[in-house]
Amino acid sequence: MKYVRITSIDDPLFAKMYELLKTVFPEEEVLEFELWKEPLQDQNLRVCVAILDDNVVGATEYRYYPDMNVAMTDFTIIGKEGLGIGRFLMEHREKDLLGMAAKHGNELLGMFAEIYDPYRVQDHSFGGIKPMDPYVRREVLSHIGYRKLNFPYVHPSWKNDGEAVSALDFCFLSYSHKGDTLPADLIIRFLQTYYAILPNKSDAWHDMIENLKTKTEVELLPI
Repeated sequence: MKYVRITSIDDPLFAKMYELLKTVFPEEEVLEFELWKEPLQDQNLRVCVAILDDNVVGATEYRYYPDMNVAMTDFTIIGKEGLGIGRFLMEHREKDLLGMAAKHGNELLGMFAEIYDPYRVQDHSFGGIKPMDPYVRREVLSHIGYRKLNFPYVHPSWKNDGEAVSALDFCFLSYSHKGDTLPADLIIRFLQTYYAILPNKSDAWHDMIENLKTKTEVELLPI
């Protein structure tokens, strides 16, 4: 397998990756094709694919924020079972992120991710790909070390229609970070930065941010 970064929507690999993205994730989780143009050129953002026999068999998107020294895994897609794609993507992503942090003189604090709660969402088939089943993914991410942040989480729909998307937990994987809490102001700053691209946010999202502002620390709990 080869690990290849995509930097343009004109790259044929991007079209293949985008079709895989639409197959696996619900519509409200997928950014419009043309809106990927600028993000793909961001030096702190990576959209990478696993290539086997000229086919895109997996993909991951992640980004690093030097000013906060945290990363975010946007998605990981395993397109076929039994090839070790998940571990392949994880190892290359981690090496890349640690390298990006080191270039800025940092030791990576940790990485955020939105993780489906399968006990609240039961109508997503995720393309019928078993490794993408939310029960399986949640258990795998728990083994990796992700913990959920203890607050009711919603995020703006990527359709930018002002709707709130729920049934996910906002989670964090610690690297150099120690302890069982995370500063609330870091979470707020990150979420406001991450979702700045979507101007239409629901009242529920704004209420969530205001609620976080009343806290100093937020617990990290098992998933």
